[in-house]
Amino acid sequence: MSSFPSAEEVRWLSGSASWGSSWKHLPGKVRKEVWNHFFMGHFEKGQHALLNEGEENEMEIFGYRTQGCRKSLCLAGSIFSFGILPLVFYWRPAWHVWAHCVPCSLQEADTVLLRTTVRCIKVQKIRYVWNYLEGQFQKIGSLEDWLSSAKIHQKFGSGLTREEQEIRRLICGPNTIDVEVTPIWKLLIKEVLNPFYIFQLFSVCLWFSEDYKEYAFAIIIMSIISISLTVYDLREQSVKLHHLVESHNSITVSVCGRKAGVQELESHVLVPGDLLILTGNKVLMPCDAVLIEGSCVVDEGMLTGESIPVTKTPLPKMDSSVPWKTQSEADYKRHVLFCGTEVIQAKAACSGTVRAVVLQTGFNTAKGDLVRSILYPKPMNFKLYRDAIRFLLCLVGTATVGMIYTLCVYVLSGEPPEEVMRKALDVITIAVPPALPAALTTGIIYAQRRLKKSGIFCISPQRINVCGQLNLVCFDKTGTLTRDGLDLWGVVSCDRNGFQEVHSFASGQAVPWGPLCAAMASCHSLILLDGTIQGDPLDLKMFEATTWEMAFSGDDFSIKGVPAHATVVKPCRTASQVPVEGIAILHQFPFSSALQRMTVIVQEMGGDRLAFMKGAPERVASFCQPETVPTSFVSELQIYTTQGFRVIALAYKKLENDHHTTALTRETVESDLIFLGLLILENRLKEETKPVLEELISAQIRTVMITGDNLQTAITVARKSGMVSENQKVILIEANETNGSSSASISWTLVEEKTHITYGNQDNYINIRDEVSDNGREGSYHFALTGKSFHVISQHFSSLLPKILINGTIFARMSPGQKSSLVEEFQKLDYFVGMCGDGANDCGALKMAHVGISLSEQEASVASPFTSKTPNIECVPHLIKEGRAALVTSFCMFKYMALYSMIQYVGVLLLYWETNSLSNYQFLFQDLAITTLIGVTMNLNGAYPKLVPFRPAGRLISPPLLLSVIFNILLSLAMHIAGFILVQRQPWYSVEIHSACTVQNESISDLTMSPAAPEKMESNSAFTSFENTTIWFLGTINCIIVALVFSKGKPFRQPTYTNYVFVLVLIIQLGVCLFILFADIPELYRRLDLLCTPILWRVSIVIMLSLNFIVSLVAEEAVIENRALWMMIKRCFGYQSKSQYRIWQRDLAGDPSWPPLNQTSHSDMPECGRGVSYSNPVFESNEEQL
Repeated sequence: MSSFPSAEEVRWLSGSASWGSSWKHLPGKVRKEVWNHFFMGHFEKGQHALLNEGEENEMEIFGYRTQGCRKSLCLAGSIFSFGILPLVFYWRPAWHVWAHCVPCSLQEADTVLLRTTVRCIKVQKIRYVWNYLEGQFQKIGSLEDWLSSAKIHQKFGSGLTREEQEIRRLICGPNTIDVEVTPIWKLLIKEVLNPFYIFQLFSVCLWFSEDYKEYAFAIIIMSIISISLTVYDLREQSVKLHHLVESHNSITVSVCGRKAGVQELESHVLVPGDLLILTGNKVLMPCDAVLIEGSCVVDEGMLTGESIPVTKTPLPKMDSSVPWKTQSEADYKRHVLFCGTEVIQAKAACSGTVRAVVLQTGFNTAKGDLVRSILYPKPMNFKLYRDAIRFLLCLVGTATVGMIYTLCVYVLSGEPPEEVMRKALDVITIAVPPALPAALTTGIIYAQRRLKKSGIFCISPQRINVCGQLNLVCFDKTGTLTRDGLDLWGVVSCDRNGFQEVHSFASGQAVPWGPLCAAMASCHSLILLDGTIQGDPLDLKMFEATTWEMAFSGDDFSIKGVPAHATVVKPCRTASQVPVEGIAILHQFPFSSALQRMTVIVQEMGGDRLAFMKGAPERVASFCQPETVPTSFVSELQIYTTQGFRVIALAYKKLENDHHTTALTRETVESDLIFLGLLILENRLKEETKPVLEELISAQIRTVMITGDNLQTAITVARKSGMVSENQKVILIEANETNGSSSASISWTLVEEKTHITYGNQDNYINIRDEVSDNGREGSYHFALTGKSFHVISQHFSSLLPKILINGTIFARMSPGQKSSLVEEFQKLDYFVGMCGDGANDCGALKMAHVGISLSEQEASVASPFTSKTPNIECVPHLIKEGRAALVTSFCMFKYMALYSMIQYVGVLLLYWETNSLSNYQFLFQDLAITTLIGVTMNLNGAYPKLVPFRPAGRLISPPLLLSVIFNILLSLAMHIAGFILVQRQPWYSVEIHSACTVQNESISDLTMSPAAPEKMESNSAFTSFENTTIWFLGTINCIIVALVFSKGKPFRQPTYTNYVFVLVLIIQLGVCLFILFADIPELYRRLDLLCTPILWRVSIVIMLSLNFIVSLVAEEAVIENRALWMMIKRCFGYQSKSQYRIWQRDLAGDPSWPPLNQTSHSDMPECGRGVSYSNPVFESNEEQL
């Protein structure tokens, strides 16, 4: 552990929480060790010394001793300063030391100050210290990766001394995953300081100064409700996350010290290098640890989302100096017990104990990483939000122009300065509506509620809009497209003559005794827990087919090198012709995705010691003696894989009884095996899979399969599910690593389904066509490849990778890491990628995708933005529909709020020309009775039930949307100016008269007057005018018209008429406005500061509004929403999409040599260079632009 103290640690060692214990409470020997460990320097007697003198990390050290009277004075100062003094000490830690302590010699010091250049940063809960020797930041809190297995056994096999534990505790801090429940006041302050609410505060203060109290109170109430709901949601998430991790911090563990022996300690004191003693069952791991002795069965559901017991084996002690993680081809994780997982069963070795060395603590652990992924999710750089900010800036620019205009008009009119300033500031609150951000989120909130009703839960609501842009969805196969359970269909044994007849399990007959039966009974990772057999469903089906039983050996069970209480499988009492009493499972080399196999060492009761292997057929066959593998192996395998069966191969060999089981390496055991046969399992498609995939494909949403299963099985499932249609071709891409003198190669072959031709390759056994006509290049095609080929292509053929991904549909034998990499590569091609998996091995890909949908409710799925309670893929199109509806709703709301503010802006500026304005009640009616109600109800439209083959626009700054907004602003401007000018030219117009209803004018018939109106109304002369009345009616009713025009229905939302609440609100609002327009009620007019006008003028207002509605509606439907017109315009101007995948599609469409069928290329060829790079601005995270 070579690290440097952080800047925070440098402040003062005494009582520093980050160091975990007080400096002055440490034994003198430990203090000395810490100085030597950290600083490797010397210090002289006295209060001051130099550490690492002359080196780049030279530091000064000063000794201090705490004095009681000084502490008392500081305490009094803290009280009398009302807490200001402690705050100052917090900001200036050195002042804290100077105030509390007196200088002394370093030997007597209980507090030290360091003046240093050592740097430390804490990034997302992980501490990094600057390492001057390597010139980089070094993560602390983990065991060194460079240690070999021999070093780990030697250095930590006996535990740490107390002094070593204290040193490491000082450096690494406590082993806790602390997620504090954020206090409500903190959440409140953080939310209130949002720029949006600061702008609202400014607006409210301005309105109160103008006595516009009603709307100010309304905004305050809405803001309080909004803030309360947000704080409540954040608090609930904080509490849930706290409960998720709190059990981790209060576990009692047995730790073995080098001198102290075994002690029971709290888990928070654990440090990397501690030796854990695991006893009993049902133990929750408080840290990551590497097993060095004994074996464990672990439930890793927290990590993988799949509660299947996993066997962990001890780290072998090898003489090699290679780092322990890379010392063998096997996955190092098979030796690691991860934090948060549950040790179901601990099996002791010969020494009688199960021992593990602590690898990582705190947030460095697997569970810590999961929690950090929730605390700090990948930021989404969705263009909609960047465009929204730009649009707001445009409104601010418009408001600035209006302010300058207002200042000029009112200053020239000789108005008082305070009145001029108020009117100018008013323009900002009109042009930039304070309710805009809240209105934009309402559509997402409604969509989230609809998803919740459908059993889809969302922890990242902003991603709902991103769902509307998805154009590629990746699916896991097993448990996602196919059913979880596997049905055992049959077994095909073999001998020297080749494969025998299929033994069908449907007949009900047991498998006859022989090595194949013994392999099925013992080659598994099943465990017996509380009388119940638990484990992988495949293992369980295989074992149940033998009708054998499982038990534990008794204390009298003694075989050389075998511990007592080993797992024993025995034939049931009804079984006949079984010459052995049972089989003891001595040792396991567990299954891993990377190795695609598992092996066990067993002992027949009174018989031979054997090794059995089970795994992917191509992998198992490669470990067998060639003469034992039937010549028809490839064709036999292809018969079953083309039908969609999952095929497992079995093999065995005899071992010497003299060897100790733990002394045998995996390489020794897994060699020269005898091939036994094939196990055939049926994995059926879920009923919902095919219709859902057909719906997505018809909507032109790409579907991709990413699975860890056999390639041919994946191809068959792709065809059966409709992912690959009958008339489409599948091209197999196979890439091989550099081998000796030959460079890496890549070959392309067409998969043939009818003619059975042997193709002898160890990794992929798929029948192909040797000759392909030119027609093979015509029509659509799909690429299929394995994880191994994907890795080789990424390393050696990077220029081909984007070309392959454009038509890559089937990716088999993919490891969890490769799944994440593939999703990232798709994102680099500008695809909006969705990932749907059942949680098992998909967590990385679910987090990497733009939209991750987990079908598992296990703990691992909490990192996925969406979780579906329904365990099938029906949630995918449903989520896309809701995303599209939410996205269109956001655009509709944005357009409406922009138009509403511009309508009010235009009207107010026109009235400012006459040094007039709208009154408070007029503003209140428009803001509250019209716009607020529309904003709440306009978003209630549900998603349209059918997916159309195109997506809604993903940007606010798109030509159709900008044209719609600008056209409607100009239309409203024209109508307002027309009304403003025409009303002044009316014969009854006079600035002296406050009602035109009783004016006798020769040119105006008495029929046009309202006889019930009074001669003169008492009103506020500051607002009442004919211009004011005209502008107010035009603006208010225009807001209703715009809401109806902008409320979109098909093809992404339900038709507007189905939104009954919204339609009812519009009808009532329009009815009220027309009632006010035509009803001559003096008191109502007085309240609203309106003037009575002749009926003919009122009819003129309705005609102007009707023309506005017709023109706006026709333009919106015939031009703005006319997709065919915009496509034609794009073609006329030669516009082409700039998305990377579109560019590649166009390039490949014009390339007659693509795809290169029946060809093999090598990495040293010029055309296979690695010089091509590409980036994706959609994928790049930029938090500042969110």
